[in-house]
Amino acid sequence: MNERLDFPEDAVVIHVPTATSRVRQRGFDQASLLARRLARSTPLTHIGALARRGQERQVGSGRKERFEHLLSAFWVQRPELVAGKHIILIDDVITTGATLEAAASVLRKAGAKRVDAVVFAQA
Repeated sequence: MNERLDFPEDAVVIHVPTATSRVRQRGFDQASLLARRLARSTPLTHIGALARRGQERQVGSGRKERFEHLLSAFWVQRPELVAGKHIILIDDVITTGATLEAAASVLRKAGAKRVDAVVFAQA
């Protein structure tokens, strides 16, 4: 994987956390699994700095509704791990981009110097 993707050495991997209800239903957080696999395949470190509150799923919502809900859904648990860092933000699927936009916004507010996203599928 790292032969095809060129990441800066100072970047860290952070996944977009899946809603708690979905993790309970599936038994795992797919974005976390993808982020950990990416980190193992590269010299990067995966940190679980982003948290998500609320159980509401976004399926069927428009971009504006998704973004408004998600702005208050994410927060950074450990801002000191994010401040001044280049973040590689991992999510499994992109639909409207609102989830990634909201998560990136929260990371930037916590001091991330740059946020790039990697997704594995498009809905």
